[in-house]
Amino acid sequence: MGKTKIGITIVVSILIIIIVVYAAGPLFFNIIVDEEMPAASLVIPMGNFIGIGDGIHDAVGEVFIIEAEDGSKFLRFENFKASNGPDLYVYLATDENASDYISLGRLKGNIGNQNYLIPPGADLSNQDTVLIWCKQFSVLFGSAKLSSSN
Repeated sequence: MGKTKIGITIVVSILIIIIVVYAAGPLFFNIIVDEEMPAASLVIPMGNFIGIGDGIHDAVGEVFIIEAEDGSKFLRFENFKASNGPDLYVYLATDENASDYISLGRLKGNIGNQNYLIPPGADLSNQDTVLIWCKQFSVLFGSAKLSSSN
């Protein structure tokens, strides 16, 4: 009976360690990306990232809309830096709660200049908030309000 309890305790401890390393591990590593700006016919400054201000989840940098020569549109991050975390995505959303959004995919890196293809038909007048969102834990890391007056 004693050996069984020790075995269960060891297995449970190992599982807890694995979960903690998975959830907190990305906080200690940076992923740096430096993509070239797509060949553009139009570059529109749109906004700046604002972190949520809790000291753990943060994002800063500039957001641009790039219209390429072929008509495709990209969301461009420049001078971008965010806290790293597990399962981070880039969303175009109607609000900061990710209640209605289009996913532009996983965040490529928590530091650097990055491009994200905006799907054709995306309504930027309605989905006008860029979110850095932890999908697994439903946590906002930062947002940028798109506005052509910035």
